[in-house]
Amino acid sequence: MKIDLVRGHLDALLLAALEDGPLHGYAIIESLQVRSGGALDAPTGSVYPALRRLERAGYISGEWNVVGGRRRRTYALTPAGRLALARERDAWGHFTKVIGEALGSHA
Repeated sequence: MKIDLVRGHLDALLLAALEDGPLHGYAIIESLQVRSGGALDAPTGSVYPALRRLERAGYISGEWNVVGGRRRRTYALTPAGRLALARERDAWGHFTKVIGEALGSHA
């Protein structure tokens, strides 16, 4: 599944990927693939700008680390990011309920 289909939800997906602990950018992409059973294909050209946007918003913090011998920026959820993720989950639950009802069968 191309990330274009979930573009409006990319920020929430990135926050969820960081829920269990800090990750560097490529590990976040891998986490999304694993969490989606391989269905999500998040290109770096979409993920890295979103990470910078989330950092500017205060939802994640980033710091440079050496991971596997390479210098990488590692991101972690902030308390504000955890609250934003909770709000996104609530909104997603409401959205899926409404759409499910609208698409339900008329038997």
